[in-house]
Amino acid sequence: MTRVVVGFDEVGRGCIAGPVVAAAVILDKEQPVDGLMDSKKLSKKKRVELSARIFERAIDWSIGRADVLEIDEVNILQASLLAMKRAFDGLTVKADFAQVDGTYYPDIAIPGECIKGGDNIIAEISAASIIAKVYRDEQMAVLDVLYPGYDLAKHSGYPTPDHKKRLAVLGVTPIYRQSFSPVRQLST
Repeated sequence: MTRVVVGFDEVGRGCIAGPVVAAAVILDKEQPVDGLMDSKKLSKKKRVELSARIFERAIDWSIGRADVLEIDEVNILQASLLAMKRAFDGLTVKADFAQVDGTYYPDIAIPGECIKGGDNIIAEISAASIIAKVYRDEQMAVLDVLYPGYDLAKHSGYPTPDHKKRLAVLGVTPIYRQSFSPVRQLST
């Protein structure tokens, strides 16, 4: 019996705004997707192209997320694991082994392994990294329209110097993680 492997990765842990997003992907060995690697090493255009190919060729995929209030309530690590569990729960195909990027394993009902740097060496994890990044970037582009002036579509919520300057001028909104120090410092 062939093992059905699901790969997991998350994006947005280091951001100060927006959700943390995780993806779960089961690839089809009969329809490989060439060019998979860590989403951070790809251009935006290439990520979007690969994301479309993953959606077309994967056996199954799912996105999970944890919002800002959940991040502030349980901490970013636990929120990341919750997003992975939600992605797993959204799959329609039953996997029997998981490969997770990083060093922490989500609360899912199948065995698996954590692989530090897995997003650059395991195809399923790379695919999860790519679709999670594209999805989150699209969400941040929507928030950029809803909260103009923060330039969220450009920096995706990461605490760049420009973003922190804009935050100091425009103020903290509900999309910001109150438990993160650059935001907390402005909220006190």
